[in-house]
Amino acid sequence: MIRESSIFYKDESGTLPERDQIDPRHTWDYTHIISSDAEWEETFKAAEARGEKYASYEGKLGESPDILHECLIMDEETGSTLERLHLYAMLRKDTDLRDNTYQAMYERVKSLYAALGAKSSFIRPELLTIDEDLLNSWLEGYEHLSRFRHFFDDLLRTKNHVLDTEQERLLATVAEITTAGYDAFSILSNSDIEFPETTDEQGQTIRMSHGRYYSALYSKDRGFRERGYTAYLKPFETFANTFSVLLNNALKRDAFYAKTRNYASSLEAALEKNAIPAAVYNNLLESVSSNIAPMHRWVALKAKKIGTEKIHPYDMYVSLFEAGAEKKFTFDEAFELILEAFKPMGDEYVNTVKAIYDERRIDVYETRGKRSGAYSSGAAHGMKPYILMNWNGLLNDVFTLAHEIGHNVHSTYSGNNQPFIYADYTIFLAEIASTFNEALLFDHLIANADAETKRPLLEKYLNDITATFYRQTMFAEFELETHSRIEKGEFLSARELSEAYSRVYNKYNGPAMDMGHAEQFSWARIPHFYYNFYVYQYATGFAASAELNRLLKQNPDELIPKYIQFLKSGSSDYSLPILFRTGVDLTRPEPVAAVAARMNTVLDELESII
Repeated sequence: MIRESSIFYKDESGTLPERDQIDPRHTWDYTHIISSDAEWEETFKAAEARGEKYASYEGKLGESPDILHECLIMDEETGSTLERLHLYAMLRKDTDLRDNTYQAMYERVKSLYAALGAKSSFIRPELLTIDEDLLNSWLEGYEHLSRFRHFFDDLLRTKNHVLDTEQERLLATVAEITTAGYDAFSILSNSDIEFPETTDEQGQTIRMSHGRYYSALYSKDRGFRERGYTAYLKPFETFANTFSVLLNNALKRDAFYAKTRNYASSLEAALEKNAIPAAVYNNLLESVSSNIAPMHRWVALKAKKIGTEKIHPYDMYVSLFEAGAEKKFTFDEAFELILEAFKPMGDEYVNTVKAIYDERRIDVYETRGKRSGAYSSGAAHGMKPYILMNWNGLLNDVFTLAHEIGHNVHSTYSGNNQPFIYADYTIFLAEIASTFNEALLFDHLIANADAETKRPLLEKYLNDITATFYRQTMFAEFELETHSRIEKGEFLSARELSEAYSRVYNKYNGPAMDMGHAEQFSWARIPHFYYNFYVYQYATGFAASAELNRLLKQNPDELIPKYIQFLKSGSSDYSLPILFRTGVDLTRPEPVAAVAARMNTVLDELESII
């Protein structure tokens, strides 16, 4: 299945290659989605034409079950077509951001989404005018409508939050405008800001960037860490007032939508759409606050190992151990390692993972103009999802690949087993499969490690708990305060945002952390604060996956079929019941307490071998 490959592609000068220099096995095959740009254009025109068909159903959905079914099927087919158009344009765009052709195609799809959304916006309000007894008789008496039962149950559940047809059409029309705060933040942060220069470990002058920021934080040279960290955050301090206006805009947007749709708060609006009770959010904050000691212990251990009473934020990423020659993995070696780690999940799961490689759905290497980072695309209905990587061959890349494969497999199972209307799982469930995969890889590596190789693995696990569990909960607490204050009519100045961020930062990092001056402006660089109560789901997902990992070790024969069914469920039911069927209950404090207990155990093990 897999042949050997080089670790990464760069010439002797460090110049990135063009895409045509990469082995095709390690690039995307777009033909699984759409065969060519010409076919994309034809598909786009056909999707545009569908917009006129919506008018023929408006005002008639309650006339007969057949008309209702026809409209719902047409809407599904339209959505599926839009997803194909979007996926193709996005993937082509992300492989070379210099090519305006695919950027233009991507923007056209976004506009088409908005246009068709406006034309179809009558559907939900009109469905709510159908007599409930009549609708129930149709759902029970007409088999072709029966699969829409959960859709209608959910629609009726949110009835008080759906507006009339004209109001829904208006909201759909202005949807693009309401992202202006985030769009401006993204451009300012990623394009317009010029980071200052500083000196690296060798005394060479460098200009800081998003990428060099993390290189500095991982450096063993503490002076360079401090210089790089301070230089990176300086523009966020300089433009703090501008960033505060942009963030206030996003928070006001969330409050506007919540109020317009008759929710008590932005939090309720964000959670209620997936039927997540506020108790889950509050339980997370309260349970983590009650189990924060392991995080403080980890910060104190770092300070002790570094040899100082207090550490600074720029000390949190550097390894406690002397840097040896870090093992490099070719991509193919890493993929084989991951397959081996996933064997406890059985052949079906492993074969689903193998297919991602065999079907060329991973774009592996960094090339000129390619988007940075990593992601799994999610799937257009009837299509399989894709993975973007920028492979450097480090252990962190191996874990990132396992993480994205988790998302990818979840999308594959869900898309293959659910109709379009239920094929996309909720964000609340999204980070469970990804972090579950990371836990499988961690367990496999630890089981085969000696003391020398075990230390960095244990350290990585602690860093992952810090970043994915405690840090995201810290962000969630900051989000709750900022949204609540906006809803009370306040404007949050840069100073007030910095004060709020400082409070939660000190709470979560404890007495061994001296946050200094620059860290108070980190709120200005976090894109997730524009996502309306998104980040808490990283923490709940981590807690759920940790519990699933425990259940797998306890009784694999019982857990595996439940877990596969979880992956297949999509959004065919509400998130909590889907997860509860695996044996995990996030309304209770036990999963959070279990993460804290696991962190203490890992700390004990690490302290015993350092």
